[in-house]
Amino acid sequence: MTTVNNDPVLKKITSPYGIALFISLICIGLFLLNVDDILAYRRLAIEQDQWWRLISGNLLHTNDWHLVMNLGGLWAILLLHRMHYSAFGLLLLFLVLCVLQGLGLYLFYPSLLGYVGLSGVLHGLFAYGVIQDCRIGLKSGYLLLLGVIAKVAYEQIQGASPEVIKLIGARVATEAHLVGLISGLLCAGILFIIQHIYRHYSLGNKTIH
Repeated sequence: MTTVNNDPVLKKITSPYGIALFISLICIGLFLLNVDDILAYRRLAIEQDQWWRLISGNLLHTNDWHLVMNLGGLWAILLLHRMHYSAFGLLLLFLVLCVLQGLGLYLFYPSLLGYVGLSGVLHGLFAYGVIQDCRIGLKSGYLLLLGVIAKVAYEQIQGASPEVIKLIGARVATEAHLVGLISGLLCAGILFIIQHIYRHYSLGNKTIH
């Protein structure tokens, strides 16, 4: 009988790649179902207690190009930073970033009435990953961190490229990229503090014993 630990299929499903596949299938399914009316980020609807839109709006897309670009970005980030994730860790981080994305847009951008797309969360995942790169001593992490900060800063001033706007058929919410970047850095900082406290507490117990 094949054990759970030796089952290659189960290992894939319960790995970060399995989580990425799960997220991809949800995004594809929602796109095919065309459920924007009930799940898209809509500020007026959120004010009427449809709070789930804060999260679900991140999983919707304007057209097939938007969907392909975002899912391609998700897999590229995972391949780049696979070593930093467990399956549970990636799922938890993704959910937290979705919540922070929705709350950030709602609290700090009252003029943004509607939004769909995964790009804000992707900026958060990327920022989190490059911080972990820096923590393990990868010099490329510092370059990537400066790069994503420069990109987001440029977008806040100049806006997104016309080519991307044409592809997705809508205005690019560069505000979401900024919220995502800050959220990713915040998550990385919180994790660092938690790990530091845990190590300090563990060393304290060892000293006592």
